[in-house]
Amino acid sequence: MIFDFEKIEAKDRYKLMAGGIIPRPIAWIVTVGLDDVVNIAPFSYFTGLSSNPPTVIVSIGHKSDGSQKDTLKNIRETKKCTICLCDKKELKPMHFSSKELPQGTSESEAFNIETKVIDENFPPIVKDVPVAFFCHLYSEVELKGSKTIPLILEIKKEYAKDGVIDENLRSIFSPVARLGGEYAFLCDPIKPPEIK
Repeated sequence: MIFDFEKIEAKDRYKLMAGGIIPRPIAWIVTVGLDDVVNIAPFSYFTGLSSNPPTVIVSIGHKSDGSQKDTLKNIRETKKCTICLCDKKELKPMHFSSKELPQGTSESEAFNIETKVIDENFPPIVKDVPVAFFCHLYSEVELKGSKTIPLILEIKKEYAKDGVIDENLRSIFSPVARLGGEYAFLCDPIKPPEIK
């Protein structure tokens, strides 16, 4: 079966891509707007881009009324964000934080998500997450005809909870990812076969 993306609707292309590009890590992006409201929102169209410069890319859509999401607005205004990767214990608040709230309402307060300031120059992390990246806006990518805005974010610093990074600088935790419309815990690493 072949799906011609030029002949199907955007919502169907999304379903096919979301079901085929798996797993997709969940980026819990924390921003603080000029109004000092802490915004916490999960994104699964997110991935690493390069290690030199150290960058990630995230695609941010719009609210149901067509206005820009608070995450996009805040990053455009302040040029900063903190990306938190969550594990099993953050799954429920992470899922709830995807609910669209009125502008100026903090998910931290609405869903009792505790935050912690690690670096005064960046938004806080969600307390107890295993890994967080402190980022500056590197650039926006223009996708003609798209309702999503891809942002390239440059990682300036990384936070890792004690015991999460081993002596080889490998992460040891079970990140939450999207598998199509469901979630999965990536907790069973498989060693690659030896090449002879």
